[in-house]
Amino acid sequence: MAPSLRAWQPVFESMGHVLGPRLNRIAYPDWAAGQARAVEAVCRDEGIKVWVAEIDTQPVGFVAVAFHDDPRSAEIDMIAVDPDQQCRGIGSALLASALNRISAAGIHLAHLGTGGDPGHAAARHTYEKAGFTALPLVHYYKELPAVRAN
Repeated sequence: MAPSLRAWQPVFESMGHVLGPRLNRIAYPDWAAGQARAVEAVCRDEGIKVWVAEIDTQPVGFVAVAFHDDPRSAEIDMIAVDPDQQCRGIGSALLASALNRISAAGIHLAHLGTGGDPGHAAARHTYEKAGFTALPLVHYYKELPAVRAN
């Protein structure tokens, strides 16, 4: 778990710069705890397959693939590589392995999502290098006043 949180720390910092401090505190009040819960949930979900990359029996990254009810597609739900091991092809190898397993299951479409902020630039590069086509989507955030109904 710790390597994945270290991998996502610069990503959440980047998103914080984009959102600004107030929106970031509202959207991600404790990003590390939230991300740890998300990783745990993915690892426990029976519909998601997780593969781990190791170096000298130490985990250095993982990829999680969700095989949903649609037999035509699968989603690469999460992928992370320990920052100490990044830029060594591990992320690309995890992605290639996941795509091979998806294809071997007879599925013809793989999809994934990532951020458009600077912190996700390396991920976008990896996905584009692997042949993914980007479909830009935009998420908007707005702080609202807290109004309590009586």
